[in-house]
Amino acid sequence: MTNPQLTNPQFPELPVVVAGLGVSGISAARVLHGLGARVTVVDGGSGPGLVARAAELEAQGVTVRLGDGASLPEGTELIVTSPGWAPDSALFAAAEAAGVPVWGDVELAWRLRKPLPGTGEPAPWLAVTGTNGKTTTVQMLASILAAAGKRTAAVGNVGVSVLDAVLAEEPYDVLAVELSSYQLHWAPSLRPYSAAVLNLAPDHLDWHGSMEAYAADKGRIYEGNVVACVYNLADPATEALVREADVEEGCRAIGFGLGAPSPSNFGVVDGLLVDRAFIEDRTKNAAELGSVEDVNPPAPHNIANALAAAALARAYGVEPKAVREGLRAFRPDAHRIAEVGVVREVTYIDDSKATNTHAAAASLAAYRPIVWIAGGIAKGATFDDLVQGAAERLRAVVLIGQDRALIREALERHAPDVPVIEAAEGQTGAVAMAEVVRTAASLARSGDTVLLAPACASMDMFTNYGERGDMFAAAVRGLANE
Repeated sequence: MTNPQLTNPQFPELPVVVAGLGVSGISAARVLHGLGARVTVVDGGSGPGLVARAAELEAQGVTVRLGDGASLPEGTELIVTSPGWAPDSALFAAAEAAGVPVWGDVELAWRLRKPLPGTGEPAPWLAVTGTNGKTTTVQMLASILAAAGKRTAAVGNVGVSVLDAVLAEEPYDVLAVELSSYQLHWAPSLRPYSAAVLNLAPDHLDWHGSMEAYAADKGRIYEGNVVACVYNLADPATEALVREADVEEGCRAIGFGLGAPSPSNFGVVDGLLVDRAFIEDRTKNAAELGSVEDVNPPAPHNIANALAAAALARAYGVEPKAVREGLRAFRPDAHRIAEVGVVREVTYIDDSKATNTHAAAASLAAYRPIVWIAGGIAKGATFDDLVQGAAERLRAVVLIGQDRALIREALERHAPDVPVIEAAEGQTGAVAMAEVVRTAASLARSGDTVLLAPACASMDMFTNYGERGDMFAAAVRGLANE
């Protein structure tokens, strides 16, 4: 949807609807209100939490309509939507019929960027998307940029709100921006300086409608890139998105992978991370950026994340020394292949963030032999490929959650000799996890890894993946004290 009158909108007195009263919606409403727009926030919910948030905004002069997320207020000239609102929402159908454009918070932030002092240009965006690894990669990138002496932040779908970042009183030199497929869908004007798609696997298909639509939205991140479109050599679908992108003249396709790189790519040689793209005479030379030991943790998929971050940093002009220093300084967030401890010569790994099969496959590939804790809400996923790829690494499996039967059936087909124990049904929270960890410990042998990589969402048994991981860690600590 387009509206030529909003190519360069004048926000004072502009009638704007903000869809959704979540974190991004509240941020957008406050920003727009501060710009003088006449803001109405709509949300189909009406619970106590929403009522409280609505009262805070109304006290500031923002109109809020709860219990109605479908109808378009009369006179609306722009909708700014929270990322989770699906394209087929009734509100957007009404907007399309009325010729009203729909932006996401990222689109709004992009249009509100301010020139940096002395340059006349806004801070460049180095953007990252992918089915898995986005947060880790963008945080690695921010760490590298900081090591290079740049004022920066990890923003977007992680850390600082992208709106807060572009409107900060003290401007950033460069931004490391994590973007979800939802955010990219609603950001038609976005043109990053350089960008990376880490990988593509089926996810959020209920929102996008098809794998093709999901991939197309991911591919939007490459539009208008200036220096580099960074893609995964092990995932041809990411390279296909580069080929389809409309980029600035001279922008290059830069691949990353775990093998020795060819010219114009990043890779690994004898345990060293190397750049054969942003150097002189790349046909014969390579720049050493660090070693795999500089990556924390040095699991294969995390090394790939580090290479993608390094490629974006080097595209921006960061020196190799800063890449090494930034990777060494980086510490991953909780619940991402985090070692919880070693109890009786068995290592316990928390990768509760592995909420889909693609993430779990990467985690399973990093260890052997494994007692795997898996299960939860499958989100429409199938598990045959995951199990088939990991079968030789499995010592045993402990299944949890409402969709455990899907994983059990895949194990019966592809790993029939692997022992499988199912946790008691009906238990949730700490009690359930304590029993699961004790069961896993009874199956493990000296030198094994007990890996929580559920390949499923957590809300059937826990508040979120963070609580699931926290309770796993607590259960492991309890096991150590027994």
